[in-house]
Amino acid sequence: MIRAREVSCVEVTEAVLDRIARHNGRINAIVVECPEDAMRAAEQKDREAADGAALGPLHGIPVTIKENIDVAGQATTNGLPAYADVIAPDHSPVTRNLLDAGAILVGRTNTPELSMRATTDNPLRGRTLNPWDEETSPGGSSGGASAAAAMGFGPIHHGNDIGGSLHFPSFACGLATVKPTQGRVPAYNPSAAAERGLLAQLMSVQGAICREVRDVRLATRVLAGGDPRDPWWVPVPFDGPALDPPIRVAVTSETHGYPIHPQILAGIERAADVLSDAGYAVERAATPSIMKCAQSWFDVLGSEIVHFLGPIAREHGSETIQTIFEKFQRIGNPVDPVGYRQGIADRTALTREWNVFLDRYPLVLSPFLMRSMYPWDYDAQGFEQMRDLFEAAIYSTGVNYLGLPAGVVPIGFADGLPAGVHIIGRRYREDLILDAMEAVEASVGILAHTLWEREDAASS
Repeated sequence: MIRAREVSCVEVTEAVLDRIARHNGRINAIVVECPEDAMRAAEQKDREAADGAALGPLHGIPVTIKENIDVAGQATTNGLPAYADVIAPDHSPVTRNLLDAGAILVGRTNTPELSMRATTDNPLRGRTLNPWDEETSPGGSSGGASAAAAMGFGPIHHGNDIGGSLHFPSFACGLATVKPTQGRVPAYNPSAAAERGLLAQLMSVQGAICREVRDVRLATRVLAGGDPRDPWWVPVPFDGPALDPPIRVAVTSETHGYPIHPQILAGIERAADVLSDAGYAVERAATPSIMKCAQSWFDVLGSEIVHFLGPIAREHGSETIQTIFEKFQRIGNPVDPVGYRQGIADRTALTREWNVFLDRYPLVLSPFLMRSMYPWDYDAQGFEQMRDLFEAAIYSTGVNYLGLPAGVVPIGFADGLPAGVHIIGRRYREDLILDAMEAVEASVGILAHTLWEREDAASS
């Protein structure tokens, strides 16, 4: 519409800012608003369009950026009061790629302390509410992004992921996301005082949460632009070679003993039928073990987290996040330095096993969260609650440990709350995952529209 001059960048930005002004005070998704800067940027974008300048793929599109990624001149708090004055000296690659594509930053979204919870609350910015239900978690750690997306605060919302921080929020708020392959999207924080641990570098990824799959595709394509500051970035074309049809999809509902919710199981069956109707060759198949990978997330990555982030949590974190870190250690068995080195070596074997399987089945349809959504403070209620949460999410931590790409797309509801399915793919084949997600979305519809219909009905 902007390219066709049906609307101006100013009109689009005003509409989004108006919605933020009307609804953000209740849900606290955007914790730093920048309406004046956004309007100035929109006016500049309109001048550029009027002058016949080349328009970027996101020209005039409002976006948000999570508060754990650098935006020059703004604080990168990562949910910690002690970091409230850590001002970024330069843009992160994510920020630069979005702005270079023409996007307009309308705000920064909330994250838990150190971005290490499956919910979104911190002593500095407070709690983010799930727009579907205030007592339900909006997910974490990108819960501010998911709540903003669901409420219509613009179409594209940045998030990141090392254990499910894109997937949990998307599942929680009825949204779409793809967790890219490690190396697809460059990452670097100029404000960082030290480099991340090796596994964090191999596993942590940047991505986008959106209401529609096509917006996830566009945003991920933009985010994937190269940056020399990230040595792990890989210049792989976003669209891979076409595969001979029909593309094979392995379907698994293996729970490794977890009592999967019947509506989650029904959602997997529904998605399998949709993909079959869309022309995919859908087969029941036993995948390599995801449990080994999920346990290694806690044992091996857990050791790194305790070493690198534990001291920060103890020095600057609340009692809640310190307790969360203690529970992380109890769920796993953090290895010693020898076990850490061996764990990294074993990770190669686990990834190879999955790569070989994905060579036969380019896509895998699986559960993401095997239960319905949980209360906003579920991980803080007790050790058994936190263990239940992560036992229900073994496909999240397991796939993250391998560094494979995977998407979450809404499939309907479980106990009246949004629910989604998980589509895992070959390395650097986010395009195949997104194609399958679009097929599911075409059948299910845009779940956020149901939320807005409920909102309209309640206000009338």
